[in-house]
Order: sequence, then structure tokens, then C-alpha cells
Amino acid sequence: MNRRHRRYCASDEWASFVRTEVVPPVIDGLDLGDDVLEIGPGPGLTTDLLHGRVPRLTAIEIDGRLADKLRARMTASTVEVVRGDASSMPFPDGRFSAVLCFTMLHHVPTCELQNRLFAEACRVLRPGGTFTGSDSYTRSLRFRLFHLRDTLNLVDPDGLAPRLEAAGFSAVQVWRRPEQVLFRAVA
Repeated sequence: MNRRHRRYCASDEWASFVRTEVVPPVIDGLDLGDDVLEIGPGPGLTTDLLHGRVPRLTAIEIDGRLADKLRARMTASTVEVVRGDASSMPFPDGRFSAVLCFTMLHHVPTCELQNRLFAEACRVLRPGGTFTGSDSYTRSLRFRLFHLRDTLNLVDPDGLAPRLEAAGFSAVQVWRRPEQVLFRAVA
């Protein structure tokens, strides 16, 4: 992420939006189980909301600085922070009860890598486990400006279900909210 984008994603304004508009529509009413993986937590605003809701939470973050900062912040919690690439995860098959990702897919530089991330999410989930999350799909000027000199590979909401099915998921659901695509699928 570029410096401006990184600063915004750690801001009180973004934290408020995450708390009210990003996380609740994805996980409210959903049983996440006992061992949850969060992909791409960035500065950890979503992690802050999740770690009190589940018995065990692991976060995988590709950016070393963000992973180190989140790990330092989470030392007094039960959250394990792993620096790694979600398109090639270091976890055993079938470990997690749920895999979550929030507004990070557009930072994955290619559709091929996004597809590998989806396949890896399916691999590390237990049979019947849930993969769920959200991402931005807007092409607004403000959104594009935040991504100047930054990765911006938007997920097409209309093509997401077939991609998740190709990764091995079933019972795929995709729906839209203003400027967001949300999804849920079963391993």
C-alpha cells in the first residue's frame, strides 16, 4: 500500500467504518467455529473486532512491517500473527473452521494469485468450513486516488461465484452492498 492509503487504513475514520459497515454484514449471525484464519489484516482493525469473538484466531499478513506491528500489538492476546503469502499458506490441510478476509482482495496483484488464494483458503478449511469476506468493487475517483502507485485489482462481483466454485467451494453466495461485494462459501 502507498503511504496515504496505509495511513487511512489505520485511521479512526476507517476503524469506525470497519466496525459498522465492513465486519458486521459478513459475520453477524455466523458460527465461525473454534479456529479462525484472517487473511490480510493489514494494521489489524478487523483483527481487533474478531479476536474477542472466537476462541483461536490466526492472522496471515504478507507485509512484514504490518505483520510485525500487529504481532507486537497482539502479544497479550490469543491471536497468532504469521507473516506469509495467502496464495501459498504454511498451514496444514483442514485446520481452520472459518477463513475470513476483509477489503484486501483488491491488493492481490493478479486474478491468478487471487484464485490461488481462494484455493488455499479451501485447502486449509475443514470440510464444511466457511470462507467469507468482503471487498470493494467501486471505481470511484476517491477510491482510485487512494490506490495511486498501489495495487488495485478489483474483484468483479459477477464473476466471483464461478471463481470460488473453481477453487473447490460449494454453496457460494455473492451479494452487493454500496461499494462492497460480500461472499460466503463452504469448503
